[in-house]
Amino acid sequence: MAKKPSAAAKLFVLDTNVLMHDPTSLFRFQEHDLLIPIITLEELDQHKKGMSEVSRNARQASRFLDELVKGWEDMDEGIPLGPASHEAATGRLFLQTEAVNGPLPVSLAASKVDNQILGVVLHLRQKHPKRQVVLVSKDINMRIKARALGLAAEDYYNDKVLEDTDLLYTGVTELPPEFWDTHGKGMESWQSNSHTYYRLKGPLTDGFLVNGFVYLESEPPFYAKVTSVKGKTVELETIKDYSHHKNNVWGITSRNREQNFALNVLMDPEIDFVTLLGQAGTGKTLLTLAAGLAQVLEKKIYSEIIMTRVTVPVGEDIGFLPGTEEEKMTPWMGALEDNLDVLNKTDDEAGDWGRAATQDLIRSRIKIKSLNFMRGRTFINKFLIIDEAQNLTPKQMKTLITRAGPGTKVVCLGNIAQIDTPYLTEGSSGLTYVVDHFKGWPHSGHVTLARGERSRLADYAAEVL
Repeated sequence: MAKKPSAAAKLFVLDTNVLMHDPTSLFRFQEHDLLIPIITLEELDQHKKGMSEVSRNARQASRFLDELVKGWEDMDEGIPLGPASHEAATGRLFLQTEAVNGPLPVSLAASKVDNQILGVVLHLRQKHPKRQVVLVSKDINMRIKARALGLAAEDYYNDKVLEDTDLLYTGVTELPPEFWDTHGKGMESWQSNSHTYYRLKGPLTDGFLVNGFVYLESEPPFYAKVTSVKGKTVELETIKDYSHHKNNVWGITSRNREQNFALNVLMDPEIDFVTLLGQAGTGKTLLTLAAGLAQVLEKKIYSEIIMTRVTVPVGEDIGFLPGTEEEKMTPWMGALEDNLDVLNKTDDEAGDWGRAATQDLIRSRIKIKSLNFMRGRTFINKFLIIDEAQNLTPKQMKTLITRAGPGTKVVCLGNIAQIDTPYLTEGSSGLTYVVDHFKGWPHSGHVTLARGERSRLADYAAEVL
């Protein structure tokens, strides 16, 4: 006889969109029990056809449920989730086995799926008065309706990396003015390859991460990168100054401190994965393209640039587009065209013919790919740029980054304040997810760009509108 659940363990009722967002959500509720209404299974069935991420997730959720249900005769006792989740979840899974004629208010149409799920939650609350019954849904209106009926309702939080995106790692730390006084004792310093190195320890070094940048706006300013962290001892390396014209990257120089840091990680061949966050106009795409072209055409570290982005329209969709994969992607690549125009004008001495020849060469080395055809591919020796990465889910982000073969550098660009994908938030975006998970890895770098460099009009608009 299966043991009865304790009153302390909550009973969570899952809305369909939770399973379609994250099929592994079945195993994410620890010691609590889950109930899946029959109507949720109906909805999963309706969404299983197709090649979209939602359809794939619906099929995976159905497969998980099939594995769990196999061999269980008595559904009323619940199916233990422990064996299938390697004891990560110790609760039980219940499937709705009886018809519910719940006491729904007359104003709610019983034919609507959402309202039927609310009816199940109401019924369960009456049936188990001593247990806490909670609806879990990604749908805000569903949660509002549930609370209006006096029901407990929550968002699905497990995929959220951070509750407050202000706490997201920025990759940049400002040092206090007294830094050298408090950390100078026993410090070692040496020079190598035109960089100065410092080995030191002190109270602040606990929070340093490898490839994080530190700065002190003194006279002259001190800009450095953390190269190693061993206990409380850290090594700092002064960075290359990309604001100076002699260090220009494809004719581009950094216009502010963060752009300088960004170019240092973009141009470092030891760093395989770069994330750049920042508002519109901070120079993310321009710096990345300049660094990519310099390393493909001048240094020949990579064979070509591959650029991709999520095709989520801001306005109405423009329908089916004719042409090849590259031609279909062209309308989404306006940012690429704009930045190439800027980069093409940096060569003053070439003249019109020279610039036209350069433009043809650049275009032959930049490939535009659609995200839809990325599965199963491997990119070797490529400079892969993922633009508008804030619109990717963590799972899509994993699919893309794992395409990287030997010698490939992946750069993710985005602004988490501009998410266009339904059900994704700043906290659960794939971009937030990778920034948080890759911080401190010796072969990754991250910079949050702070200042817009477009025009005074764009800066003022971003501030007041």
